[in-house]
Amino acid sequence: MMTKTAFITGASRGIGAEAAVALARHGYRVAITARTLAEGEQHDHLGSDAPLPGSLQATAAAVQAVGGEALCLQADILDEQSVIAAAETALAQFGHVDLLFNNAVYQGDGNQSSVLDVAREQLDRIYQGNVFTPLALVKTLLPGMLARGQGTIINMVSYTAFNNPPAPADKGGWGFAYPSSKAALARMAGALRAEHADSGVRIFNMEPGTVVTEAMKAAGVTEEVLARFKPCTPQAIAAVVNWLAENEPHSDWRPEDTLAAPAIAKQLDLLKVPSLLGT
Repeated sequence: MMTKTAFITGASRGIGAEAAVALARHGYRVAITARTLAEGEQHDHLGSDAPLPGSLQATAAAVQAVGGEALCLQADILDEQSVIAAAETALAQFGHVDLLFNNAVYQGDGNQSSVLDVAREQLDRIYQGNVFTPLALVKTLLPGMLARGQGTIINMVSYTAFNNPPAPADKGGWGFAYPSSKAALARMAGALRAEHADSGVRIFNMEPGTVVTEAMKAAGVTEEVLARFKPCTPQAIAAVVNWLAENEPHSDWRPEDTLAAPAIAKQLDLLKVPSLLGT
């Protein structure tokens, strides 16, 4: 039986890292990408360049600790060619990719700017990271899935793409740029399913709800803001990704053609799964 391979973006920490280890535990080889190769590297996260916990090397170590194989591929979703090169390297190394998890998200300035304040240059970066680079990965990896008659693509979207904010971004709501980019990404799944019906390739949108990440903590997101929502852990959402890799979700779990990961985690009793990162 051929070993399956997953390609995961944004895998240096959070949902991406947890998903890499969860899939590795279930026999997947994982090609993992992110900007942060080693601990302590500085990158812009929600307006701060302070190093965050987590790195590709740390994720790879956690994968190896469960007996898995990880290929670290440093890439930046704002540099489309670097991500395409990473995908091509994964194909050269492993021969095929069975699961693409478009998890990485642009975390620089402009995400929460008001409509009047957001700059065109910020929009360009947000759409590059959240729409154009995921599209480039699909265009690179989907042909191989179609040729084999099997594969899974999971695009991470957002609750904010489908719902109006309860308040301005600086008072616990959200802005325009980030939600609009995720709304654009969300349209990809339906188009792909129409274009490649009965191909054996499954394409999903997945909405993670509110997940408390290292970047959010560093940005000073308060308990007051989080209290408006019901946060899930990264490992709970990753457990849903792992389940989706080999299972078909019930039709009731697809409001607005998007899988609600917290609801699935609750149905499958995955809300309290432990972290697999050894931290």
